[in-house]
Amino acid sequence: MSHPLQIHTIVSMPFAENTYVVWQPDRRDAVVIDPGLEPESILDFLRDQQLTVGAILNTHGHADHIGGNEAVKNAFPDAPLIIGVNEVRLLTDADANLSAPFGMAVVSPPADDTVREGDTLEVAGIPLEVLDVPGHSPGHVVYLYRNDPPILFGGDVLFRESIGRTDLPGCDGRLFQRGIQTKILTLPPETVVYPGHGPTTTVGHEKKANPFVGQG
Repeated sequence: MSHPLQIHTIVSMPFAENTYVVWQPDRRDAVVIDPGLEPESILDFLRDQQLTVGAILNTHGHADHIGGNEAVKNAFPDAPLIIGVNEVRLLTDADANLSAPFGMAVVSPPADDTVREGDTLEVAGIPLEVLDVPGHSPGHVVYLYRNDPPILFGGDVLFRESIGRTDLPGCDGRLFQRGIQTKILTLPPETVVYPGHGPTTTVGHEKKANPFVGQG
C-alpha cells in the first residue's frame, strides 16, 4: 500500500496559479506540477524541505503554468520536463501560450518527453495516469493518482464550482464540456481535485454544485 502523498501548494501571482510540489513521505524526490510565474517560492520550498525534483509536469502550456519551468529546470537539470503531446508548441511560442498578448513573452525550455491519453508515469515513486481533456487549451492533460481516495491534478479543467475559460484563442468549449463530463465526472465521487486556480474540491461536490457541468 502506498503512503499518502505529501502535497504542498504554492500560489503564484499575478494569476493566483497553483503550483503543486508532490512527494512520498519516505522519499526526498518530488514532482513539481505547473511551475508558476514566481519560481523562487518553489525553489525556496524545495530547499527548506531538502527535496530534489524527479520531474516537472505541465498540465498545459499557458504562460501562468509554465512560467517557472526554466528556473526549476536550471536548478534540477536532470528532471525531465513533461507535457501533453499536443501542447508542445505552447512551451516555446509566446503567442500560442498567451503571454505575448499580455505583453510579457514567457517561454519555457522545450519538452524532454510528452504524454497522451492512457500513458502512466512513475515519477518520484508516484504512479500517475494521463487523461486528455482538451478545450481550455489544445492539448490539456490531467494527472490521476489512483489511491483511496483518488487524487487528480487537474490544471485549468475543473475548479470548485467553476471550470476553465473557453473564451481564449485555441479554446473549444464544446470539446471541453464533453471531456469534463466523460473523463472527470465519471471518476469516483471522493476523488480530490487539485485545480490550477482556487481551492481543492471533489468530483462528488462538483457533480452536485457546479453550475457549468454539474448534474444538480
